[in-house]
Amino acid sequence: MSGLVNVLVIVAVAALVIFRQFRARRIDADRRWWLLPAILAVVALRDPHLIDAHHQGEAVALLVAELIIGLGIGAGWAWTSRIWVEPDGAVWTSTTKAGIAVWSGGIALRAALFGLGELLGVHQGSPALMLALAATLLVRSGVLVLRSGALTAADGRTAAYGDGRPRPAWKEHA
Repeated sequence: MSGLVNVLVIVAVAALVIFRQFRARRIDADRRWWLLPAILAVVALRDPHLIDAHHQGEAVALLVAELIIGLGIGAGWAWTSRIWVEPDGAVWTSTTKAGIAVWSGGIALRAALFGLGELLGVHQGSPALMLALAATLLVRSGVLVLRSGALTAADGRTAAYGDGRPRPAWKEHA
């Protein structure tokens, strides 16, 4: 894929994710929540310019740092998301202000990492960013699916995440 196509894919996926995070959405554990991250990862890994051939060591270190940041953003975003059960048993989630702070911090860290790469003379393309976005989405979705499974009490009543006590459906505030 060309660099322009990669950038367009990243912008489209990021716009979709950002748009969806500000709206409450249903968590469906049966859905293939891992599919979009898997597609992004495959597209990124197929790109021959993922690692700068002239600075392989530095490029790998930057890629690993990018992935760690992506995993951290995904985990932080998932754990700061509000999650609740509706009376019909559907589990819903929405992003909180803390989740927005996680995203903002992640963007700042990624910008700093890009600046470091520029100082080192490492060519950084969109495949690394796409791979990190895939890691972010995979971790967030996985953690939300795990959290949603813990919401329904054994007797069928709903409970707030983490307290172990049955309660009527309500929104958990992170």
